[in-house]
Amino acid sequence: MKNITVIGSGTMGNGIAHVFAQNGFEISLVDLKEEFLKKAMATIDKNLDRQVGKGILTLEQKEDTLGRITTFTHLDEGVKSADLVVEAATENMSIKLDLFKKIDYLAPKSAILASNTSSISITKIASATQRPTQVIGMHFMNPVPVMKLIEVIRGYATSDEVTQNIMKLSEGLGKVPVEVNDYPGFVANRILMPMINEAIYTLFEGVAGVAEIDTVMKLGMAHPMGPLQLADFIGLDVCLSILKVLHDGFGNPKYAPCPLLINMVEAGYKGVKTGEGFYHYTPGSKDLQVAARFKK
Repeated sequence: MKNITVIGSGTMGNGIAHVFAQNGFEISLVDLKEEFLKKAMATIDKNLDRQVGKGILTLEQKEDTLGRITTFTHLDEGVKSADLVVEAATENMSIKLDLFKKIDYLAPKSAILASNTSSISITKIASATQRPTQVIGMHFMNPVPVMKLIEVIRGYATSDEVTQNIMKLSEGLGKVPVEVNDYPGFVANRILMPMINEAIYTLFEGVAGVAEIDTVMKLGMAHPMGPLQLADFIGLDVCLSILKVLHDGFGNPKYAPCPLLINMVEAGYKGVKTGEGFYHYTPGSKDLQVAARFKK
């Protein structure tokens, strides 16, 4: 596999494109609007500069990496030469199903189709295609250039050959792939999201404040980031979507999202991406300030 298409140029998509390009692959980065792609390329450029500053890359390697990425606003042009397509669109079932149906029609018949979904069934996604044996999950962690883990998710029909190819490919990116089976939330989010949800319930029920909850988990459990700050970083809307997938998939009330989380998302407080969630975020500042509504 030499030609990789990444669908979606947001936080995850531009990170995935960055990592593949840095490792010598030719990248087609596809999104709906040119402005999204320009923002993505600026982000990649900034992150590459950070690597140069740390001595991870040379300036020549940075320029080579950027030179391997071509952007497209039309799906047909972006996927026509792909050996592997990695979808990194919004965590929404209907959007993904529609997208995979189109990709299946437009991409070469030999291409492997992967989704970066963090919770949605790979088996369900594969059902929208005529090549279910060639559909697989590649769940990268954020930030993609830094985090080592890739959850490699086998759908019900995913072939052994495709799974082995993606495991080997992931290792070639300097990542650590872990093969998991296709159940709601896979491994990472099946364990992580109930913890985040319980932290939100702990706040909702008045057991402790935002900073206090995060401090307990950081100092008591050696977590690098508290669960409420992590939820803001992931995106509260994404957390809510994953919890809904877990709740619907298992039918177990323990996965029911906290009413506080639902209200915050409906009100537009989605964390870092909107400037406020459990904390308030000021552009250019690294100071962590608890959001005014949660201050005692």
